[in-house]
Amino acid sequence: MKLILLGAPGAGKGTQAEILCDRLEIPTISTGNILRAAVKNGTPTGLKAKAFMDAGQLVPDEVIIGIISERLQEDDCKNGYILDGVPRTIAQAEALEKAGILFDAVVSIEISDETIMNRMSGRRVCESCGASYHVVAVPPKQEGVCDRCGGKLVQRKDDAPETVKSRLDVYHQETEPLKDFYARRNLLKTVENQSTVEATTAAILKVLEA
Repeated sequence: MKLILLGAPGAGKGTQAEILCDRLEIPTISTGNILRAAVKNGTPTGLKAKAFMDAGQLVPDEVIIGIISERLQEDDCKNGYILDGVPRTIAQAEALEKAGILFDAVVSIEISDETIMNRMSGRRVCESCGASYHVVAVPPKQEGVCDRCGGKLVQRKDDAPETVKSRLDVYHQETEPLKDFYARRNLLKTVENQSTVEATTAAILKVLEA
């Protein structure tokens, strides 16, 4: 099973990818992770990427696609994989096709901007131990204090309302058009966000069986 998970920032793609990896026994290929690994291991494409990163530039699509191609040739990807973090744009999706990287299904987790704003703006992280909380869903016993270590709970800059709004704007403009791109190829499967993580996983598995 070769999958892409689509969805706005905060839709729960990372969480679902972890669960699906275990259920389907396939790896999640996270672009950020393999980019760092390729740079660290000094692969030819990794060295190219490092040159751009050292210059403070964005790594171009063709280099990213090259790193993904290298990673997908490893043994653990024989039975499939979940791609996380790519494609973000139509240009990247076309480049993947051109490189012969094809998919069985593209699952889009549908969730309203309002739900995401509430979800992300309520997240809090412990400054000391990194434990995560949510002011509504997973509140600490004492407001602003970590249950585990007593550290101070803070809102990450990424979760501040203005940052979340700007990330959502970028998603709608650059990544959401991928839904039409994959719908035209009969690969798109949409899943409404459910009230629990488990229910969302069940809905994803159901559309994958269809």
